[in-house]
Amino acid sequence: MDKVENQEAFEDEDFFEEENVAEGIKEKVEEAKKDLAEKKEEIKDIVEDGKESLKEKVSAKREEVHEKVGSARADLMAKFAEDTADLKETFGEYVESVRADIEANRTGFNIQDKSKNQFMLQGDLSEEGYDWWWHSFTGYNKKTGKPKTFFVEYYLMNPALGGSEVIYGQLPDNKDIGIRPSYMMVKAGALGEKPVQLHRFFAWDEVEVDKGVPFSVKAGSCECSENRIVGDIKLTKKEAKEHPEYMCDGGSMSWDLYIDKQIAFNVGVGTDKAVRDVAKYEMAWHAEGIKSAFGGSVKIGKEEYVVRPDDCYGYADKNWGSNYTVPWIWLSSNNLYSRISGKKLENSAFVIGGGRPKAGALEIDNQLLGAFWYEGYPYEFNFTKALTLPKTQFRVVEGKNKVTWKIIQQTPATKIYTSIECPKVEMINNNYENPDGEIVHNKLWCGGTGTGYVKIYERAVEDFKLEWKMVDYIEVENCGCEYGE
Repeated sequence: MDKVENQEAFEDEDFFEEENVAEGIKEKVEEAKKDLAEKKEEIKDIVEDGKESLKEKVSAKREEVHEKVGSARADLMAKFAEDTADLKETFGEYVESVRADIEANRTGFNIQDKSKNQFMLQGDLSEEGYDWWWHSFTGYNKKTGKPKTFFVEYYLMNPALGGSEVIYGQLPDNKDIGIRPSYMMVKAGALGEKPVQLHRFFAWDEVEVDKGVPFSVKAGSCECSENRIVGDIKLTKKEAKEHPEYMCDGGSMSWDLYIDKQIAFNVGVGTDKAVRDVAKYEMAWHAEGIKSAFGGSVKIGKEEYVVRPDDCYGYADKNWGSNYTVPWIWLSSNNLYSRISGKKLENSAFVIGGGRPKAGALEIDNQLLGAFWYEGYPYEFNFTKALTLPKTQFRVVEGKNKVTWKIIQQTPATKIYTSIECPKVEMINNNYENPDGEIVHNKLWCGGTGTGYVKIYERAVEDFKLEWKMVDYIEVENCGCEYGE
């Protein structure tokens, strides 16, 4: 019995020992779980700490990169601004230097020079040359007050070939054997309503010329000097028709006028004596009075006109050479009104002329000289003054009923756009023969009642932008205009 009990007791002890072992294992497992959970938390904390650290490092690196980019951008912008400022300053200085050159010589092209207005037919030109003085102006009918544009020209040709008789280049007999023309021709007429051109010829033995300065030329009752023109022409329509060598219409006109030449267009050294004697221009030009005040009277047919200095819109120039430019372009007016101010421009005049200038063997296509005296300020576009970098574009259209001129002239600092038109019924076909007796233009349209506008621009530098700013928008009336091909 004792043995059994002891055995049971023993078995109970084993049982409890096994139970204790299980409890120990369970406790260890729990402890292990707890350790594992703690380790997970530690790992989680480490991971979170790593994430935060990485974020901080990435953020710090990003800030560092942004700071470097921002600094580089600021340096670049500063350098760009510096370069831009330098460029603006350089260009601005250039523009201002051009203006300074103009300001330093406010007269610009407006320099009267009577030595360029003198008789030019000496040397080679005496045998193959022409020389003329052109005048145009507006008169007012004494009875009706109606305006009319007139022109008077004194034209000299090949004096060394002349003598006691006029030599007409268009006479068939002379053309057949190559006899060249020689004479003094006085050309006069009217433009606008019922345009007309009249010619009167004199043999060289009848002509008196003062070859000095100031010049004068006289033949019969016709006389021309710096400050006066006098003359008369009379021939019937029948005479004009029977003598095509006269190259004119029939009619009568007389005039007696004084001249005050107020604004000049002096081309420059190109027409100085030392240069012109060597250059041998085919067609040279000097305008002593692109604005001229005429005073006196004109009679055409039976109508009498008074010419007043204040509203005659007069013009006076001269050309000389051995031939004519083709194409031939000329525009000029001093009857100008500002659209911007609404006022008449009292101290202004413009002129444009040229086509295809030649000097000796040198020929330059599509070149025009241009000058605008704007209330005392000179704008000039002169291809003989290359350092001013002038450029010209032009187009002339002969339409069915009118002739239209569109011209753009500019330098780096200034630009002028000119648009003029004239009805063909108010124009003549200006008739000239050259010193070889040839008619070089199919038609040479000439008018004095052109209208249109001129826009003047100056280039301004603002915020690194080069922009054309309008100085004035000008209405043009009484515009002299010519076009020949």
